[in-house]
Amino acid sequence: MGILILLGSFVLLLLIRVPIALTLVISSVLTGLYMNIDISALVQRMVSGVNSFSLLAIPFFIIAGEIMNEGGISNRLINLANVIIGKIRGGLAMVNVLASTFFGGISGSALADTSSLGSVLIPMMKKQKYDADYSVSVTISSSIQGVMIPPSHNMIIYSTAAGGVSVGALFIGGLGPGLLLGLLIMILTYAIAVKRNYPKGEPVKKEEIPKIMREGILGLLTVVIIMGGILSGFFTATESAAIGTLYAFIITFFVYRDIPITRMGVILKRSFKTLSMVLFLIAASSAFGWLLALLKVPALVSEALIGISSNPYIIILMMVIILLLLGMVMDMAPLILITTPILLPVATSIGMDPVHFGVLLILCLGIGLATPPVGSVLFVGSAIGKISIEKASKGMLPFYAAMILVLLIVAYVPQVSLFLPSLFGN
Repeated sequence: MGILILLGSFVLLLLIRVPIALTLVISSVLTGLYMNIDISALVQRMVSGVNSFSLLAIPFFIIAGEIMNEGGISNRLINLANVIIGKIRGGLAMVNVLASTFFGGISGSALADTSSLGSVLIPMMKKQKYDADYSVSVTISSSIQGVMIPPSHNMIIYSTAAGGVSVGALFIGGLGPGLLLGLLIMILTYAIAVKRNYPKGEPVKKEEIPKIMREGILGLLTVVIIMGGILSGFFTATESAAIGTLYAFIITFFVYRDIPITRMGVILKRSFKTLSMVLFLIAASSAFGWLLALLKVPALVSEALIGISSNPYIIILMMVIILLLLGMVMDMAPLILITTPILLPVATSIGMDPVHFGVLLILCLGIGLATPPVGSVLFVGSAIGKISIEKASKGMLPFYAAMILVLLIVAYVPQVSLFLPSLFGN
């Protein structure tokens, strides 16, 4: 009955469109009352859920991303990508993918990637006679790299939900799959561009190249500082995030100087709004997850999946299908917090490394961001491209195939996720 109240009220509240964080709190309180659990115990679980040093990295990453985005980094990364790869057929589409790779390493967000780069590149592609659905599909699919390529605050959320898996190992583990996804999408993008005879990119003036390279690389150094500090062992993920934010502040306001320093107030306000939602969600999920464990839901799910098949490959496939289906109807952060305590024990019971499972989880839910009916990235891309969700989804079909291929490789070839962490001793 406790499980029925917890999960039943959760689903019911979601169906009537109660915000996810409030849904988690209300479901937890109702279940706690039924089980005669003191409400103060639930509050303590919520507080302990956000009482983590590693979570301090999240506000720094959010602020750094907002600073660089406000300061015009997206245009500079587009220009840098154009210098590198813009001359070939379908060059602007290729620039879109490469710029997403660069920007994903700064923002850590597929939604920010689509909003910032898409607002520039989708109209530009349409102006150069690229089909609207193709322009939107390239932007959406390439933005999923943002949740994989470090630094990704979703990896930190998973680390917390998983009980302290190394953030550094997760960052490095996501790098290989993220770059593989970008490479495969770039190949597909080029193949479609050749088939449809899309135009070649316009050459960049030679005298402009040094400035474009310098400004683009200065922005990318934010990622180098963060990852270099973690890999070298000089900094923890949180300390690297703080230093990276300071560097982003200096570059934006004292080197680029596209915006006045008075804009910092707006940036902080926007960052704190995002942060408050994330931390409230983590706190609410902590209480919900504690009740799941108390009711032995993870053990029941594990027994159910193993009861269907004891074959590890089949179990992995079932977990992937579950995560993909959930990703279609819910956002990423709450799903990480809800599904990790349930599915991680199943994964470890069949010998999966927690880092491998974390990367697989993030990729599954990242694909969900681009999938109807509730994919937030799909909605934003469609709005920017001024096309219907149906048309965007149809244009996404070959890109969905590419993403699923990468997903299966990540699922069944653990070294794609684990080689770099083992190489650097994480």
